[in-house]
Formats: sequence, structure tokens, C-alpha cells
Amino acid sequence: MNGRLQRLFALIRWIVGPLLALWVAGQWGAWIGIAMLALFVLGPPLTMLPHFLVLRVVPPAPGLPTAPLADLLQAWWREVVVVTKVFCWHQPWAEHREPDLLPEAALARGRRGVVLLHGYNCNRGMWNGWMKALRARGIPFIAITQEPAFGSIDRYAPQIDAAMRSLQERTGLAPLIVAHSMGGLSARAWWRSQGHAFDRIHRILTLGTPHHGTLLAKLGTTENARQMRGDSEWLNQMARDEPVQFGSHFDCLYGHCDQIVFPAETAILPGARVLHLPARGHLQLVFEPQAFERALQLLEEPALSAPREVDRAGRVRG
Repeated sequence: MNGRLQRLFALIRWIVGPLLALWVAGQWGAWIGIAMLALFVLGPPLTMLPHFLVLRVVPPAPGLPTAPLADLLQAWWREVVVVTKVFCWHQPWAEHREPDLLPEAALARGRRGVVLLHGYNCNRGMWNGWMKALRARGIPFIAITQEPAFGSIDRYAPQIDAAMRSLQERTGLAPLIVAHSMGGLSARAWWRSQGHAFDRIHRILTLGTPHHGTLLAKLGTTENARQMRGDSEWLNQMARDEPVQFGSHFDCLYGHCDQIVFPAETAILPGARVLHLPARGHLQLVFEPQAFERALQLLEEPALSAPREVDRAGRVRG
């Protein structure tokens, strides 16, 4: 469903748009037609620009300066490039170009796998570059398209669970989750559905995930967008359900030029290791080499043992 919708939007932009511009040129002159064509080509990049400029007035994360204008413009242009690639090619037309890598158990034993989770209004095609790189290294992986695209984040848990079990059965090791944006919340919702079983998870690497919500979600009307609002009861309840040491299993990559998840500190979980990436937009975090390198490092790190239970007052139980 997700891919079909994106193919429709891509066709409207790149076929219907030029044809409409050609018709307008025939009716009202060449210059009007050129202006119409420019609207279809340049409209989306230009509408993205105010999202970056508003970060000049949003209070920065503690310890970070306000994003310089030069960084914001650089992040905007980089974001235009990757958004065009992802939404005009990888997701609508190449969603299944890179199949999952699921070697036989005898070949995969002892080689930790990766589950890739996309963000809001995306699909598994977003990870094509990652999948190609993981395949070249012989690292087992599964990338799922979370459906329904605009349903509750809780509804993605069965898909994630099936992927996690499949990799763990083949490799004998709990997988690493790499999640972009909403995908990080999907991972947390899945883990909650498992009772936060520490033997089911290695670590979770989140890229621009609105762990504490994002202001932009207030403009969304779909169920999963409403869940990503900073004051949503869904987010608050999930935080209440999580163990105190929960963040120790997370690495959070974020940036103060992220035009989707802001203020920037909303992308950080307490207790998580963090990496700040300057002059990077929201989707650009997926294409940042440091993100892939961090994932490779996490695959080689030893498994974390289940921590002793600690109550909210910090007292060790048992």
C-alpha cells in the first residue's frame, strides 16, 4: 500500500506535472507554462526551506548552540537531494530491489543480524544503500515495510517480532535494531509487547527518533502522527512502562538541523549513548557514513546482561 501511494505521487509530479505545464503553455503562453513546470520541480524543495529556517528560533538542545544559518542551508540542500532519491526512486520503484539476507542457520550461526525499521510515510526501500552494504559484508538482515502506513505504532509489533525471531533462530544471537525516526518508537513498542525481555534484543540504534515527541507532529492527523506528539498519552505511557535502565541499550544519533524532530533533545533517551551530527537534515541521518559505522561497531560489541531491577527511586531490588 505504501509503495503504491508513493508511485502515484511520483507519477503526478514527474508526468502529470509536465503535461499540465505543456497544456498551460498552449493555452496562456510559454512563460506561464515554464512557471507551472518550475512549480512542480522546485515547489517541494522550496516548501522544505522554512522547516529549516524555523530552527533559528527554536531553543537548541542543552549544551548546543543555535544552528548557524550556513549549517541550516547546507542541511536543507543535502535533504533535498536525499528526499528526491528516496521518494522519487527508492521507495516508489525500488522497494524490493534488495531482498532480505537470510542465510541458512548453518551458515549464519554466530553472525549477528540486523533489523531495519523505517520512519513515518516511508518503506523498506529507504534502506537500499544499507542493505547493499550489509550484504557485501555477509551480515544477515531483514528490512520490513511497516503496515498500515498510517495506523497505530503498536500494530507494527507483530511484524517486528517475526523479523527478530527469524534472525535469532538462524544466528543464535539477538539482533541489532537500526531504526530511523518513527521506527525507533516502533522498536520500543515492540519491546514493550515482549515485556522488555533483554534476551530478545542486542542494542537499538535510533536515527532522529522523536523519543519524547516532536512539535511537527501537532500538524499530523493520522493515528501514528498523533502518537508522536510530545504531550501524547501514548508516549507518556510507554515511558512509564519502561525499566529505569532502558536507555542503556540505545545509541541515539541526532542533529540540531533536523527539521522534522525538534527540539533536538527530543531524539535522546536518558542513559543512551549519543552522537550529534551537525548540518544534517532528518532523512540525511540515514545516509550519513557515521550512522552505518556506528551500526557495525554495535554488531561487534558484547551483549549486555540484563540489569538488576531498580525502582523509580533508584533502589536495587532483589
